[in-house]
Amino acid sequence: MSAVREGLPEGRYGRSADERADRKLKVVGAVMGALLLGVVGWIGWDYIAGQSVSAEVIKFQVVSDTEVKVHLEVRKESSVTGVCTLSSQDTEHGEVGRADFTFPQAQARVDEMVSLKTTSRATMIELVGCQPAAR
Repeated sequence: MSAVREGLPEGRYGRSADERADRKLKVVGAVMGALLLGVVGWIGWDYIAGQSVSAEVIKFQVVSDTEVKVHLEVRKESSVTGVCTLSSQDTEHGEVGRADFTFPQAQARVDEMVSLKTTSRATMIELVGCQPAAR
């Protein structure tokens, strides 16, 4: 009859160098992941906190072939004068009007209707952006 072994040969199946390397890779991966998450969070916070003037087009109405009335809601610090740029486009997406509008009110939130002059009938309004006025 054959002999039955009770255990594994010593040193043959113990903790290998690969297992130690795998553990080190997991630790390095976790640290790198945490750093990446921190960088993405910092960039997002900086982007949101860095915008001192923002706006939203609530609605617009094409009044004629040469004018569009736009309802804007502007959010800014009350001590800042904001400047927002609007662009209007026709059915073929060609720009038919562009203008800057200044909001000097000492309020944090301003709702205002502005009139954008166009060279032909507009079908779309785009808020290009807002920024603090140059001093």
